[in-house]
Amino acid sequence: MNAYTIEFHVACPVNGVRVKYTLRIETPARLMLPVEQLVAEIEAIEGDPAFHEDLADRLASKFPGKQTMKAHHHGVGIETTREGEQAA
Repeated sequence: MNAYTIEFHVACPVNGVRVKYTLRIETPARLMLPVEQLVAEIEAIEGDPAFHEDLADRLASKFPGKQTMKAHHHGVGIETTREGEQAA
């Protein structure tokens, strides 16, 4: 297994509060994730306010593997798990 972890910030679309996210993507050992593509997608995401669950869906549509994303917003912990699209 390979594990990729990245932290990033996105504004809440309701009140504009900056929310810190941690994303972990796990892939089978034979499947490598190009980190440059991950970083580019995260940089694109950081500019747009979005809900946690929508971010999880967006990332799952772009990258393969088990994806766990965590955040805290107004004292509420939010955690989503998605199975990303399989590589063609």
